[in-house]
Amino acid sequence: MTDAPTATARSAAGFDLTPPSADERAHLEGALSREEADVLLHHGTEAPFCGGLLANKEAGVYCCRLCGLPLFRSVTKFESGTGWPSFYAPFCEDHVIGVRDLSYGMIRIETRCARCDSHQGHVFPDGPPPTRLRYCINSVSLQFVQDADALPDPLRRGDRI
Repeated sequence: MTDAPTATARSAAGFDLTPPSADERAHLEGALSREEADVLLHHGTEAPFCGGLLANKEAGVYCCRLCGLPLFRSVTKFESGTGWPSFYAPFCEDHVIGVRDLSYGMIRIETRCARCDSHQGHVFPDGPPPTRLRYCINSVSLQFVQDADALPDPLRRGDRI
């Protein structure tokens, strides 16, 4: 995880990390369901064992539901037993930022999309090798894209894998 990107940053994987403009953001937010908005914009959490991507075993990429930035690859997904999709590494270190979270009387690291700053979940130091990290992510924060399909590009940035 890295700190928030600069205004015109590109990730190590070549993706444009420039935050959406106010107009772009309003357009993206307008397409969210109530549950998606609660999680992505207001740092909510979906109920455990209810997310639509929890049992997904297909090969592909998990992208930010708000801006489309690739956040995790299916090859890093594992069954953690926690009730949320779990990954041991991000798609690219530059794509996920960590923010200290002191809510609910706990000390945690919140994970956010590096491009749009949307809430994704939290990362914990109890994952499998090789990273020993567990990115515990809300299904509604993600959009799954199969390997053969094009990545979402709601900001029309032209990013490609």
